[in-house]
Amino acid sequence: MPRIRKPRDFPHSWRSIENTWIKTRDGTRLAARLWLPEQAEKEPVPAVLEYIPYRKRDIKRTRDERIHGYFAGHGYASVRVDLRGSGDSEGVLEDEYLETELADGEDVLRWIASQPWCNGRVGMIGISWGGFNGLQLAARQPPELQAVISVCSSDDRFASDVHYMGGCLLNDNLSWASAMFAFNSMPPDPAIVGDRWRELWFQRLEGSGLWLHKWLQHQARDDYWRHGSVCEDYGAIKCPVLGVSGWADGYSDPVFRLAANLEAPYRGLVGPWSHAYPYDASPGPQIGFLQECVRWWDQWLKGVETGIMQEPRLRVWMQDSVQPQADYEVRPGRWVGEPAWPSPNVHQQEYPLAPGRILLSGEAPEQEERVTIQSPLSVGLFAGKWCSYKGAPDFPYDQREEEGGSMVFDSAPLDEELEVLGGPIVELTVAANRPVAMLAVRLSDVAPDDRATRVTYGLLNLCHRHAHDRPEPLVPNEPVRVRMKLNDFAQSFPAGHRLRVSVSTSYWPQTWPPPEPVQLRVHPTKSTLILPVRPRRAEDEDLRPFGPPETAEPSHRTILRGAEQSWVITRDLGREEATLHITNDEGVYRLGELDLTVEKSTNEWYRYREQDFDSVQGEVKSIRALARGSWKTRTVTRTVMTSTPRTFDLHATLDAFEGKRRVFTRIWNETVPRHYL
Repeated sequence: MPRIRKPRDFPHSWRSIENTWIKTRDGTRLAARLWLPEQAEKEPVPAVLEYIPYRKRDIKRTRDERIHGYFAGHGYASVRVDLRGSGDSEGVLEDEYLETELADGEDVLRWIASQPWCNGRVGMIGISWGGFNGLQLAARQPPELQAVISVCSSDDRFASDVHYMGGCLLNDNLSWASAMFAFNSMPPDPAIVGDRWRELWFQRLEGSGLWLHKWLQHQARDDYWRHGSVCEDYGAIKCPVLGVSGWADGYSDPVFRLAANLEAPYRGLVGPWSHAYPYDASPGPQIGFLQECVRWWDQWLKGVETGIMQEPRLRVWMQDSVQPQADYEVRPGRWVGEPAWPSPNVHQQEYPLAPGRILLSGEAPEQEERVTIQSPLSVGLFAGKWCSYKGAPDFPYDQREEEGGSMVFDSAPLDEELEVLGGPIVELTVAANRPVAMLAVRLSDVAPDDRATRVTYGLLNLCHRHAHDRPEPLVPNEPVRVRMKLNDFAQSFPAGHRLRVSVSTSYWPQTWPPPEPVQLRVHPTKSTLILPVRPRRAEDEDLRPFGPPETAEPSHRTILRGAEQSWVITRDLGREEATLHITNDEGVYRLGELDLTVEKSTNEWYRYREQDFDSVQGEVKSIRALARGSWKTRTVTRTVMTSTPRTFDLHATLDAFEGKRRVFTRIWNETVPRHYL
């Protein structure tokens, strides 16, 4: 747990303004909370903006106070703004990263810079959504924006986000669409917006829409995904960027791509963490991340030389070998640094494949042999989540549970330690018996007792083998050569351990399966594993240590019902059915200073019947409730997704209540054709 610093512990005292209004160019008012150093009106200071849709007033209140109070205590005006149509802001939020959102962001930056307490220099920080729009706004080059800290975000909305991976449809797409379905159903607080609260609420209920339906209509890398993808023109970003992620997060690859492609000042940081700010993330070790943020702001917003730009361009956590678990409190390892990316300290080592084997020595592959695999739908039940979240048992479990339905290549035991940093490449020659097929390829660390820990993986829709914007079907049974990059990672493999490459033709429920079962023929002797090998370097011992995690003091909240997180797999052998049930219940708590009670809970179910590809189903149900005295609101959202060989089929419901009375209901039934997916 981070150390909590009292207001007296900071160099600057500050005050918080609960709400102020920022008017955009079309007259819409956005709600903002401010933390201002006491002398800022007399001696203007730089400002830091966080601009997200996750409700500053209630859901993210205590988290915001930890971060923005900390920045204010170090002499920055810190500003937290609800996006249009979220929290207490006016309007309707209709999708991610729309032009309206980015134009509003420019208006917010301009407003902040013009305030008497600001000296005109503004930085942006954000995790996930806020990390995305920080990069996107930087690419628009508003003059007020001088530096960005982008955490758990992406430069490429198609290649590295919750929607698709390797052209395969992720179930995080359903999960995240359902999360925003629930967020967008919540009303503003009457204590902020007054008697208009119900009018504004019904605008959201009527107008936000079913985002899942929108997203499924874009199954290739078209202009929809290019919008907001800064990889389209890295050179457009001129201001300094600090990119941050964790190996358990879904967004570690963009940190490396930004390091390789940004010409603007850049530093990258990847720890062992999940999708959270590193001062409070798991697995540990956590770091003094807010201190690092202040160093970044001091360097670029105050002009103070902090030495941060003399440090390595990339700093990453080299993970030690561990036994497979669904959750880790700490991942042992050490920090290593790289001066550039690609790094001169990393070399590509090729390991040819042979039937059932990875060849570590220089021996030649054996005579040509073709082997086949047709994976059961059960492969993937123990894959964990594409993007891990703090406290959830959502890491990949022992891979022996997965490999009975996979094609497996094992190396001999390693003669000496092997350390890897970067994204492995797997080159395969394959032939599928269907026009639409996918590959899931995993690299595991196999201990002497045979327990297998997945260290990285990749997915590829074989219809996207040439390009994500030009999918084309396979010719059944015709061999094709594919080159897959697995996710970047850093791992030490001890002597005596083995490498394992596992290949499957499905990966449910992390990934939606192909339209029908696929048998894949693999030519092992025409296939290769290429590892980015990084030998140990003495210079890593001299890296500056991070400070301990610390934050500002948040306001108190009273827990009325405790939180619960669980992953439960059930298999009914009589019915030949299996279900993964995910509970993410944040419980019920009371914010005493607001006299407000908050409830937030979600349940997800992913089901299938043995080899019936038409049986796969994802379902998400969420409850959001707010109460103060006689004012009580509750929304219940439910989304169910199924498929046939030709379509994706959606059923969704939204019910809103005042007290016990239902005041709004809507039902969606939508069908979207499958396009080589």
